[in-house]
Amino acid sequence: MSLSRRAVIGGGLAAGTTLLTPLGLPVAASADDFDKPFTGFAPPSTVLREGTPASVGLDPAPIEVAKSQVRSHQVAAPGGKPLYPGHVGLMAHDGVVVATQVDGFALRYKNATEELPRDQWVPMRRDTIFDLASVSKLFTSIAVVQLIEEGRVELEAAVASYLPEFAAAGKESVTIRHLLTHTSGFTSWLPLYSKWPDRASRIAAVMNQPLTNPVGTVYLYSDLNLITLGVLVERLRGQSLDGVVASRLTGPLGMSDTGYNPSERDRTAATEYQSVPARGMVRGEVHDENAWSLGGVAGHAGVFSTADDLAILAQALLNGGTYRGARILDRKSVALLITNFNEDFPGDDHGLGFELNQTWYMDALSGHRTAGHTGYTGTSLVIDFASRSFAILLTNRVHPSRSWGSINVARQQWAGGLGRALPITPRGSHVAWETQSRHATNAVLSVPLALPASGARLGFDLVAETEETDVLRVESTSDGTTWTLVPLDIRHPGDTREGAEDGSVSGTPGERRWTQVRAELDGGTTAVRWRYTTDGNTLGRGVSVSRVRVVGQGGPVVDSDDSTATFAASGWTLTRRS
Repeated sequence: MSLSRRAVIGGGLAAGTTLLTPLGLPVAASADDFDKPFTGFAPPSTVLREGTPASVGLDPAPIEVAKSQVRSHQVAAPGGKPLYPGHVGLMAHDGVVVATQVDGFALRYKNATEELPRDQWVPMRRDTIFDLASVSKLFTSIAVVQLIEEGRVELEAAVASYLPEFAAAGKESVTIRHLLTHTSGFTSWLPLYSKWPDRASRIAAVMNQPLTNPVGTVYLYSDLNLITLGVLVERLRGQSLDGVVASRLTGPLGMSDTGYNPSERDRTAATEYQSVPARGMVRGEVHDENAWSLGGVAGHAGVFSTADDLAILAQALLNGGTYRGARILDRKSVALLITNFNEDFPGDDHGLGFELNQTWYMDALSGHRTAGHTGYTGTSLVIDFASRSFAILLTNRVHPSRSWGSINVARQQWAGGLGRALPITPRGSHVAWETQSRHATNAVLSVPLALPASGARLGFDLVAETEETDVLRVESTSDGTTWTLVPLDIRHPGDTREGAEDGSVSGTPGERRWTQVRAELDGGTTAVRWRYTTDGNTLGRGVSVSRVRVVGQGGPVVDSDDSTATFAASGWTLTRRS
């Protein structure tokens, strides 16, 4: 553990320092705050252990809220259906598993509409094995990057140089990188299971498929990309994909409950009741029809795992590719996994196989160095390298039917709970206000003023980590009725960036450091406010404001550390470090 970041677990701040949660409860102080992101990997010796949020300086309150929210989705709203029968969730920070939750049922229904008798429901367990669906793509991607690391594959080489048959239908220029970043031009999906009779013809159909878009011109998520890479791994290794993953990834890491075609069917979470194809209640075999038709082993789907096994994988990546002395990738290869190769496609940030900075399921953990993936069956993995944290949520949301709805709200809540548990600490001994996590609201922090004709200068510290459609507006008024934007000068300490804003700030995922904001207030101003407006879609971490000062020609007019009571806050929470 790096003594430069934390001398001891829960330590690292000056003696006598106390961090208060929004409820005013003390928690263990930590240097690993949301606003102090790490830049490198965790020590390779880091091994997961059980602990509490407070033991590593996290606020337990947002985690408890997330637990309650995720549990609530197992209960149907009046006239509706539950989002999923059950779930297993796990959160970890800095090598410590700070939260787990196991609730609901791994098996509840006998068909698409009818429940089993109550005594036949199977409760979820912490070691329940889930069909990961598209989270499987990460395993294939790691297997490909291992080949790149060994020099057997080049990232920018044509796929056809390794799979000559792939050149069919004008795909000669598609590279390994295009497949890993979903910029190949491939269509999203083909009905392999129903249109072709056997594995050989199904693989041939992928190899012969023409591109829907010119290579490298669009981002289009496609199972065909990873099916192709699975074939490439098998061809170059001379071994089936499941064998490669077992011998080079899950085996070395000790992920004993992870693999394809699980043998312990009774430990698996049921997925969907399928009538077409006529599979009945799917349990213990892959849900994805194409992967099923390929024998349960495919580059895009087929991996089964548990929350604890995925935690090992996540920590191994945070450690730079190693866990308990077993190395699956070197540090440079892990860095490639989380390097955004899709800068030409804003909003579709993508490393090698890993999605990056996707607020729609990463929520308050989103950032430029946040990687993960989701699975159609109701699974998600979010790994935040900036805070050395990860959130795993495994559900059986397609049990008994895929038509019962999306679980993105639960994914957001689980990852968001961990993100909001990371404290934002004011620089120095100052108070701060932080927006509360609420959709479709106006959160307003205001302070009254009585400025002379000469006006005054406003200064404050700001952390703004928001999505594009959630906007902070700094506004002033001279009559208490009409509010106008205050132009802002935003400075980023430690680098040369400066920005002049019109008075609004938004679309800043990954901005985890305090910035300095300066502005001129007109004479006659009677109040200034910070108004944060959120929509009903997703949430970032939000906004924190500290060290507010208004200084006129005669000296200080407002100092937030000395005049907290003069501020009015709705939707903001006051925190204090002393």
